[in-house]
Order: sequence, then structure tokens, then C-alpha cells
Amino acid sequence: MGASLLAFVPAAARAAQPVYKDARAPVDLRVRDLMARMTLDEKVAQLITLSTSKRDVMDDARAFDAGKASTAYPNGIGQIARPSDRGGAATANNTGADVTGRWRKPADTIAFVNASQAWSRDRTRLGIPVLFHEESLHGYMAPEATSFPQAIALAGSFDADLMQRVQSVIGREVRAHGTVLALSPVVDIARDPRWGRIEETFGEDPYLCGEMGVAAVRGLQGEGRELAPGKVFATLKHMTGHGQPQAGNNVAPAQLGERELRENYFPPFRAVVERTGVGAVMPSYNEIDGIPSHANRWLLTEVLRGEWGFDGAVVSDYAAIPELEYFHHVASSKGDAARLALEAGVDCDLPDGIAYRTLADEVRAGRVPLEAVDAACRRMLTLKFRAGLFEEKPIDPRAAARLTANDEALALAREAAAKSIALLVNDGTLPLSTDKVRRVAVIGPNAAVARLGGYSSIPTNPMSLLDGVRARLRGKAEVLHAQGVFITQTEDRSANEVLLADPTRNRQLIAEAVEVAKGADVILLAIGDTEQTSREGYAKTHLGDRTSLDLLGEQNDLFLAMKETGKPVVVVAINGRPPSWPTVVGGANAMIECWYAGQQGGHAIADVLFGDVNPGAKLPVTVVRDVGQVPFYYNHQPSARRGYLFDDDKPLFPFGFGLSYTSFRLSPPRLSAAKTGPGGSTSVEVDVTNTGSRAGDEVVQLYIRDQVSSIAQPVKEMRGFERVTLKPGETRTVRFTLGPDALRLWNTDMREVVEPGLFDIMTGPNSRDLQTVVLEIA
Repeated sequence: MGASLLAFVPAAARAAQPVYKDARAPVDLRVRDLMARMTLDEKVAQLITLSTSKRDVMDDARAFDAGKASTAYPNGIGQIARPSDRGGAATANNTGADVTGRWRKPADTIAFVNASQAWSRDRTRLGIPVLFHEESLHGYMAPEATSFPQAIALAGSFDADLMQRVQSVIGREVRAHGTVLALSPVVDIARDPRWGRIEETFGEDPYLCGEMGVAAVRGLQGEGRELAPGKVFATLKHMTGHGQPQAGNNVAPAQLGERELRENYFPPFRAVVERTGVGAVMPSYNEIDGIPSHANRWLLTEVLRGEWGFDGAVVSDYAAIPELEYFHHVASSKGDAARLALEAGVDCDLPDGIAYRTLADEVRAGRVPLEAVDAACRRMLTLKFRAGLFEEKPIDPRAAARLTANDEALALAREAAAKSIALLVNDGTLPLSTDKVRRVAVIGPNAAVARLGGYSSIPTNPMSLLDGVRARLRGKAEVLHAQGVFITQTEDRSANEVLLADPTRNRQLIAEAVEVAKGADVILLAIGDTEQTSREGYAKTHLGDRTSLDLLGEQNDLFLAMKETGKPVVVVAINGRPPSWPTVVGGANAMIECWYAGQQGGHAIADVLFGDVNPGAKLPVTVVRDVGQVPFYYNHQPSARRGYLFDDDKPLFPFGFGLSYTSFRLSPPRLSAAKTGPGGSTSVEVDVTNTGSRAGDEVVQLYIRDQVSSIAQPVKEMRGFERVTLKPGETRTVRFTLGPDALRLWNTDMREVVEPGLFDIMTGPNSRDLQTVVLEIA
């Protein structure tokens, strides 16, 4: 260590304690000092995680056992997965009943964390604290924490400020329970709705995914690279190509070339890395051009660290490193898999360190260089120092209880749900009025259950649609209810096998629902998915992807039976994948897309149905008519979309689409300069006016097209959006700035350049209905 670094540390402090324990010392000096004291086994321990192996350190009551920990892990524990889950995480090779969902109560989680940290500080040689991580895709995934709308719903809000506020509350709740690393957000672009994980994403557009990703990271961890109180490090997932797997099957190869990666799949990750201090990145399970991401040095070291300057930790996806051996067959053993991943730049092995437990022996045998272990250990220790773990006080369960799912958080969950609901069809039936509607039938398999979507736990008092409508209409109108159909035989989201409900029984339920509906003035039909029918297919015994996109079970039959009653039918879509339901879309009087709306969803949906909230969300994905159109996304190449025999080649709904209870007029776009140079910037202005009788939100969207280019470019690409709230008659001017980063492409030499020429600058309320002005780059 150099004298210049030591100068930062007062002489008295250096004499009293090791440098690495001095909070006033620079992080890099603390890391260097600590690593100089560590053995090989202690370094490897920092790269290993405990998940199902938490049993090694727990007593019969599943509490932390310091004695067992000292015996099993004398060199310390680098990381523990999901302390809120006593059983450990399911993986492709472990889908049994002994994993996942054996939740701790919040106070028990905090007791486990506090006991673990007390042991690590007081009973290991160097006192290195444990790093804990939790899932937090749309809420801290633990009992009693706030459950917000699913990721795809939040993306549909087209509101980056809302995203940041939601993620700030999520980070606060995670940190209050002793964890400093959150495994979110997902910034994969999703181009295949057959894929069960599409609900976890921010949709199909690279720009939207990038902006939402930046907002999410800023909300979770704040600005800079060191955590403030109440903040947690974010983890970007999953780099990359995950959202367009072969045949829509989770973890299947992503059949993408380098240009496609750089133009579409890299930009969201790059935006977050270059604009935030994001703490961690997680590679994807899939392979690209024959190379699995966890063994892809070009991806993780040359691009992520080299080109973009990422200086955080690369954390593996669950069991992805041992999968290099038994799934991808590019490694001959666990030790070989560990070597490949370490060389590629993966710093720790989640969830149980199965492969990295071999590293000490691999180093001693000369198959893995010590320098590679040192590099990974340095990055994991840096994360701990940046998080302030060496100075962290014991967690106070009373303070955590006050911060978790409090009135502020629940109010935000309701606001987020309302802002995430998109109006897709409306013949004037909505909004409903209690002056005209005296009896409301709430019918359908998703009416009486609060569907939260994947990566959810058990919040306090989740509100179903039926709950929300009853609360809204109490004393004003009568609420009727019928099941209509069941979609699946059980509601156990962790079940490996998914069985559809009995058709005979469903036909009986449809008949019963018809009788209920006949007595109503309007039918609210809640249909869509369950957490079983659209989910992460993480094993051959736990599938989640589909070949069909239409409604499952007898839901279409239920819809047609409701139509035959002659009553207005308002479809409330509660689902994880886009609503490719042509029969329903073609026949509904009105339809709102709610996605999975979180624990306050019932209240928020009722707010929208009865006009207390004017819906303003848009679709973050294109909605196809038929699975045969897939993959179908708005920013396609000019040579695509020729059409099909005997079918319509148009989507059901375009990307960015959403209606309102009011109307808006957008002016043609105006440029501050019609001509600029390759390094210049231009402002784009659009006037938006509320021409209706209600206050409402419009999302002004900006797209570009390079008219003639050396490399074929998409027919349009989003380069800006802004959600504005306007009173009746109010006009506002929305301004965007187009700089070189918005106009660049990767040329034939794979260099990023802005080419001279003409660009169409397009603005409108969705990706289809656009007005154009031309910008010249010269």
C-alpha cells in the first residue's frame, strides 16, 4: 500500500485498529488491507452463497446457530440468499417441496440477519460481515411487505418518476430488514409473449426499458456508488438476450448477432451502467452464438467492464454456473465450470456456491490462477464496504415494522396501480356511474382473488377486484358475484405441475354466472392468467412458457355467454402476458388492461372503472392477434411485415397504445433547427391539448427513422416519452432533445457513428398514429 493512501488514515487510528476496520479510510485502501490478511480459503468463502445450504447454519427451529456456522464455515460466509425464506430457492435441479415459500415472519428475518452478522463479526477470524440479498422485482419479496404492480404494469405507466418513487419504497423496506442487495430490476427487452417471464420485464422497447431501468436503480440505491441509509444495491438482470429465446422457451438460446445485441439488447444495460452507480449485474442463463452468458468473457469483461466502465460485482443467476457443466455441456466438471465463469468475470456463485466451492482446490492444483480469485474477492468486498456493512448496527425490528407497508407505501401502491391501467376498448360504457348502475355483477376467475404475479410473497390485506368494487359501491349499488370458471385446479403458485380446471364443472359455473348476470345492469368480467399459467419455467418439471396466447380454459366461452345476456360487458384483464384475445377484444363494450396490479389493485381498478381516476397508461408491448405473428414488435426492419395469406397482419394493439375518458390533440412536431451536424443537438416541441371534458393524462411519444442508411435500420425507434396531466381545455408544450446518442448506428465496421442524411422525427400518442417532420444531418 502506498504512502499517499495511508495519508488518509490518521496515525492514531492506524495504531488502534486495522485499516480495513477504519470507516474513514478510502474503500480501495480498506479492501487492499483486508485482502492482504486473507487466506485463499477465506477469499473463496467470499464468493460463495448459502441458500438451501442455510440448513448448515440453522437449528431445528430454523434460527441461526453460531456453533453450527463455525463448524460448517470456519472461513466465513460471503453471502446468504433471501433470509426471509427459510427453505432456500428452487432451481432447475431442485424443485422439491423443501424449497421456496417457507417464509419467516419479519421479526424472525431480522433476528436471523442480526445473529448472522454478530457471528461473522465476533466469531470469524477477520470479522467480515455477511452480504444478504433478496428478490424485489415489484416489492420486497417477503411476508407483510408492500406489493406493487408487476414490472410490465409499471412500465406501462410511462412514468419514470413513479418508477423511482416505487423502487425507493421497495429499497427502504428491503434495507429495513437487513439486506443491502436487491436482485432487480429486469431490463431485458421482451419480444416473445410465449415466454412466461415477459411479466417481469419493462416491455419490448430498448429506450423504454433503459429509462425505466435507470429510474428503478436510482430509486433503489440513490445516486453514487456508496449506499445511503434506506438504500440497497440494485442488480441488472439478465445480460442478455433473455427476452427472445428460441421458440419462446425460457433459457433457450438467443439467436442474435453482435449488431442485434448492440442495437437492441445492450442499450438498456448500457444506459443504466453509464448513468448510475449500479452495484451489480446478473448474466443470463441463455447462450449467444454458442457461448453461455456465464462463460462469455467478451460480454462480461470486454463490453460490460471495458467498454461501459462497470466497476461493480457480477453475480451469477441461480445455479447458472454449474449449468455450464450439466445443461450447456461446455464444462467437464464443477471445477471446470467455476474456472470458465471466473475467467469470464462472474464474481460470486448463487444460490449455493456449488461450483465455486471447488475454487480453492482448483487454485492449488494450478488450474485456476489466484489472481482471478483475488479479482472476484476484491469486487465482492468492495460491495460490502460501499454498503457500509462493516459499520452497520443491528437491525431494529420495531423500526422495520414502522417503515414496512405503512400508509405512505400503501397509498403509493394504489397510485402506481391506477397509473398502470390502460384503457384499450371503450364504446362509452366507461366510466360507470352509480346514478345509472344500481346492480353490478363481478364475474370471472380473477374477480375474487388478488393476483400479484411472479416474485411475490404474502402482503397484508391484498385487495381483489371484488373487494375494491364492494368498497367503492358500499351504500350506493348492489354487487353480485359469480365465479364463472376456474382456470387451474389449484392456486398454489409454487406447484410444479399445472393442471387446467375441469371443463364440465366450468360449464356448470358458466350457467350459474349467466343467471347472476341477468339481474345486473353491467358485467365486470375479470379474466386472464394465474400465477401458474404465465410464469418462469425454471425446470423441465416446472414449466411456464406457452404455445398459445389466447385465454386458457373456458374463459372465451364465459365471455360469449356474458355477451349473450345483452348486458354491457366490461373486461378487466388481469394477466402476466399481453392480452392476445381476439374474441374478447372484438366483442367487449370496454376493456382495461390491469396486468398484475399489486396489493392495492382492487381499489385502483375500481377507481378507474367508476371514473375516480382517468386511465392514462399505455402498452409497453405490441399485442398480436395470433401466435403465428410472433415475434412481432413495432421497431422492426423495413423488410419485415409483408403479410400473410388468409389473415390480418396487423396487431390487436400497437406498442404505446392506450385510450382515455377524455380526448387529446397533438400538434405536428416542431424542430428548433431543421439542420444540424453529426455532433449537434436539436429540440423537438409538441403542443398537447386536452379537448375533452375531463382532466386526464396523455403520453407524448417521440420516434425517429433514418430514411437512408449504410445499415438497414428499423422503421421507427422510440427516443422519448413524457406523461402529462392536463385539465379540460389546457395546453402544454412538451420538449425533447435529440442529440448524437439518439441518432447513432453501428456501421459496417461496427463503429458507432451518426451518418449524414435525412431523419423522420415522429411524435404521437402511440407508435402507430404519428405526425412527422424531417431533420437533416449534414
